[in-house]
Amino acid sequence: MTQKAIYTFAKWQVKEGQLQLVLDLLTELAKKSASERGNLFYKINQSLSDTHTLILFEGYKDETSLDEHRSSEHFRNLVIKKIIPLLEKREVELTHEILLN
Repeated sequence: MTQKAIYTFAKWQVKEGQLQLVLDLLTELAKKSASERGNLFYKINQSLSDTHTLILFEGYKDETSLDEHRSSEHFRNLVIKKIIPLLEKREVELTHEILLN
């Protein structure tokens, strides 16, 4: 497992009529995720061109911290059980920072 910080970009396309519910669930998710031991930050953004598109930007200390987040009770209960059914589409990209000189 890598010891480098892991950054997650998640693009969620919310179903019509479900945006407020998703935002309410995300508020709870963000609070719980931000308090995780290995969480560096948890930011929720909304597209300027499509209000039903949300971009989540998350940082984790390392791969172990990301795995702990994904196996947490709040991730399973909020994301897997409640939020994903409210989405048209979900894309997730895992990254690590590179420095180019």
